[in-house]
Amino acid sequence: MSALVVVNPRSGGGRTKREWRSIERALGGAYPNMSVAMTRRRGEATAMVREALLEGSSEIVAVGGDGTINEAINGLADRRLPLAVVPLGTANVLAAEIGLGVRSAGVARAIADGPAATVALGRIRGQDGRVRRFSMMAGIGFDAHVVARVDPVLKRWTGKLAYVVASLLQLRDHRDRLYDVTVDGRKHRAASVIVAKGHFYGGKFVVAPAARLHEPYLHVCLFGRTGRWAVIRYALALFAGQLHRLPDVTLIRALRVEVDGPSGEPVQVDGDLDGRLPVAIDIDDRVLRLAVPATTARRGARVVPAAETAS
Repeated sequence: MSALVVVNPRSGGGRTKREWRSIERALGGAYPNMSVAMTRRRGEATAMVREALLEGSSEIVAVGGDGTINEAINGLADRRLPLAVVPLGTANVLAAEIGLGVRSAGVARAIADGPAATVALGRIRGQDGRVRRFSMMAGIGFDAHVVARVDPVLKRWTGKLAYVVASLLQLRDHRDRLYDVTVDGRKHRAASVIVAKGHFYGGKFVVAPAARLHEPYLHVCLFGRTGRWAVIRYALALFAGQLHRLPDVTLIRALRVEVDGPSGEPVQVDGDLDGRLPVAIDIDDRVLRLAVPATTARRGARVVPAAETAS
């Protein structure tokens, strides 16, 4: 098996650099014919994956955070080659969703021995027609503004603390906004919107309890109230695992979502700033084959083995 290993050396506050030798040894046992490519700038992983496909690689391994994994997914969007991930980022939401650990040797064994499974990807289109796929979520409103304010240098040095600082700054400067959200043809108004493909968010917090990666549905979370106290209340409910129980939080399973609002409003995709309103979101017509631990189905974050759905 010839695998391309795409590595973001800046992920996890430099953790990738510190642990790369042990990760390389662990992956070498699973992928004896692997080649390694180190990214230097945002967006480069997508180009590397596309080039590897032209050169005949039979599997892609993404080493880094959710942003690096998202870039690899977008490079693979038109192919049925499998993707394996080694999570070394700040949140590692996709890894949490599939029950993947964070120890490099154990991860290498899990992705080498586990089944390939199908993931139904979300697809987001901006006003310029650009298409981006995502595995976990897209967000508009408070969380997108937080992502836009994260200091990359502080994130590199402090990890999740950078998001705490950005959240406090955004809360201090909060301005009420309302978004027009059309869900399968029905119109809604919301103070913030999260469109989820998996049930985890920001690590192991739960936004959409019923969402599963293999299902070809979006789970739309609409936050009904504006104001700083509403934001604080939503955050506390999220930390307590009770967000979906709030009476002013609406969850809708859907196939298509359109979001519009104030001009220039940011959109976060799998935890990175990626686009501006308006956007249309639906399910991609091609699935992703993702290497998952063999125990994933028994842990509740169920995905379907690729052999069951391969055409």
